[in-house]
Amino acid sequence: MDAITIKDLRKSYSGTVALKGVDISIREGEFFGLLGPNGAGKTTTINILTGLVRKDAGETKVFGSDTVTDFRFTRRQVGISAQEFTQDWFFPLDKLLLFQAGYYGIKSADAIDRVEALLDRLGLKEKRNARIRQLSGGMKRRFQIAKALVHDPKILILDEPTAGVDVELRHELWRFFSELHNEGKTILLTTHYIEEAEMLCDKVAIIDSGKVVTEGSPKELIGKDATSGITIFLSESFQGLESILHDYMYTDDDKRIHFSTKDPEGDMPKIIRILSESGAHIQRIETDKSSLEDVFLNLTGKGINK
Repeated sequence: MDAITIKDLRKSYSGTVALKGVDISIREGEFFGLLGPNGAGKTTTINILTGLVRKDAGETKVFGSDTVTDFRFTRRQVGISAQEFTQDWFFPLDKLLLFQAGYYGIKSADAIDRVEALLDRLGLKEKRNARIRQLSGGMKRRFQIAKALVHDPKILILDEPTAGVDVELRHELWRFFSELHNEGKTILLTTHYIEEAEMLCDKVAIIDSGKVVTEGSPKELIGKDATSGITIFLSESFQGLESILHDYMYTDDDKRIHFSTKDPEGDMPKIIRILSESGAHIQRIETDKSSLEDVFLNLTGKGINK
C-alpha cells in the first residue's frame, strides 16, 4: 500500500511556477529521499502535503485518503521535523512536547510516557527544563524530531534534519533514523547532504524546476545515469589494445588505460582477464566510482545548494 501518493501536483506563486506536475508514490515502510537544488519545489511539495500551502491542481493522499477532504485523518498520520524553528521561547522542552501531544488528543498519562521515552532516546533528558533559546543547534534539531514523533505518526517527514549539526551528531541521527525505519516508519527525507540520501534511502526522487526528473533506488540511479572509471597502469607499453578491448569504452596513454563503465564491479575482472591473457603486465589498478552526487549533477547541471 502507498503511504503517500502525489499526482500531477501543481502550484504557482504570483505567476512563478513552483510545481509543474509532480508525481511521487511512497510505499508504506519505505525510506524515501526527495533531492533537488534550492527552489526546485521540495518544500512546496511538503507544505502542500501537510496542509500548510494550498495546491492549484493535482492530488495528494496519505494512506489513500485525500489530504484536503480528509485532513483530520491524514494529518494525524504525519509528523514533520521542519527545517525552520518555530517554537514557543518561554516554555521548557518537556512542556512543549506535552502541548504538542495534546494537539493530537493524546491522553495525559500516555503523553507523559511518550515524552519521557523521546527525551531519553534523543539525549534530551538533561535539557528537559531548558528553553529553546538555551539549546545548541544540534539540540534544537533533536527537539524538532522529538516533536514530530510525539504522537507516534506512521509517516515521518524530515526536512533538512541534519542541517548545521556537527559530523558526530549527524552520524548519530542517521543511526536513529535507520532504527525508526527498521521499526516500520515511513520516512520522507529532504537533504542537502547527498551522501545522507545515498546511505539511508530505499528510493530517491530528484526534482528540478518543479518537476521530478528521475526516480529509483540510489544503486539503480547510479547505474543508469552515472559513469564510473577504472584506470589500469601497465608496467610496459602494450600494442593491439583495439583488437582485445573493442567491447569497452577506454582511452589509453602509453602505459595507462582508462575505462568508462556503468558496471565497474562487473567489468573490472573481465578487463583484467582479457589483458592478462593477452600478455599485458598490470602494475596497479585505480577505481573512481560514481556516486548519487554525480547523478544529481548530470541531471540538474547544478550543485544541490544552487
